[in-house]
Amino acid sequence: MRNLIAAFILGFILFACGTSNKTINTNNLPEHAVRIANDSLEYEIIIVDIGFDTYLATIAQPMNFYSQNYYEVKNRFYVTEWNYRARTPSRFNTSIYENEIDYNSHTDYGLEVNYKLFNYFKFVEYKYKQQFN
Repeated sequence: MRNLIAAFILGFILFACGTSNKTINTNNLPEHAVRIANDSLEYEIIIVDIGFDTYLATIAQPMNFYSQNYYEVKNRFYVTEWNYRARTPSRFNTSIYENEIDYNSHTDYGLEVNYKLFNYFKFVEYKYKQQFN
């Protein structure tokens, strides 16, 4: 089940970075799905990891707790570490790190996207007991 969830999450992350004009119907998503989007960049991530929406609502700090710059710096670190783990399946759990994340540090994804991506990494640490060094 974790393989399926991780595949959905990372699949959406990878496809979300494209520049196509495709529309994704978010009405058919599972109830617990969380949509991360910057419509002006045509960028969208849909996280279907059970518990992430509850984590955002109950454990995560409010969006404006940190600045967008803070989230961007942290996300660069987290994405680098995530991608290293995805490329090293012999050392890390492949059911968590199935695919690499395409995150361009020179793109302004906006506060909401960076906030939710940052908190997804915090959620992975919390739920799966992972530590990003």
